[in-house]
Amino acid sequence: LIAHSANAQAPGSWGQMQNNVYCRDIPWSTDPELLAAWKEGRTGYPWIDACMVQLRTEGWIHHLGRHAVACFLTRGDLWQSWEVGAEFFEGELLDADYALNNFNWLWLSCSGFFYQYFRCYSPVAFQKKNDPNGNYIRKWLPELAELPSKYIYEPWTANVSILKKAGVKLGVDYPRPIVDHKVISKENMSKMKLAYDRHKKTEAAAKKSNGGDASGPPKKKAKKSVQTKLK
Repeated sequence: LIAHSANAQAPGSWGQMQNNVYCRDIPWSTDPELLAAWKEGRTGYPWIDACMVQLRTEGWIHHLGRHAVACFLTRGDLWQSWEVGAEFFEGELLDADYALNNFNWLWLSCSGFFYQYFRCYSPVAFQKKNDPNGNYIRKWLPELAELPSKYIYEPWTANVSILKKAGVKLGVDYPRPIVDHKVISKENMSKMKLAYDRHKKTEAAAKKSNGGDASGPPKKKAKKSVQTKLK
């Protein structure tokens, strides 16, 4: 119904940012190299890369994996538009659904429906809690299979002797991280804040010019809930 509502107000808008009443205008970057590294599982973050390899191999990944790679591509790390991510998922997922796929990308990029941009998936810590030995990574990234569990999520932290013993040479057998998550995620949060502040000003101006009736999606009353950090 939400997809239908968006398209009813602006035909074809549900799968894009422009004219989509449910989507906030975020000034995403366009970097073909970063996008290609994400698609091909060459980000240097094993969990993210393993998810992308499984997606391209089987046409499916667990919903938490979808959440992680979507956040990583957009507001978390690479600052690329959710539109290109949604388009790629549409072409790869066996269970792709036009309405649901775009909704999830709007949500995970904090472009619509979910606005707590300060909660960010860690490409390291989040999955480590569920799979401390990195069995999933070992399956989909066999080049890292011999790494000790301590380094399977962060191979760049291992010294040369440990990497050599595992048969891994960073930059050759497996890429180094294309961004520093600890740094870039904070920078992106600042970008999101600026975008949100600009959105509020635009919305307030539109409401004033329309006599107090700004167009946009229906508002829901906020519910009190206990929030947990995505680590």
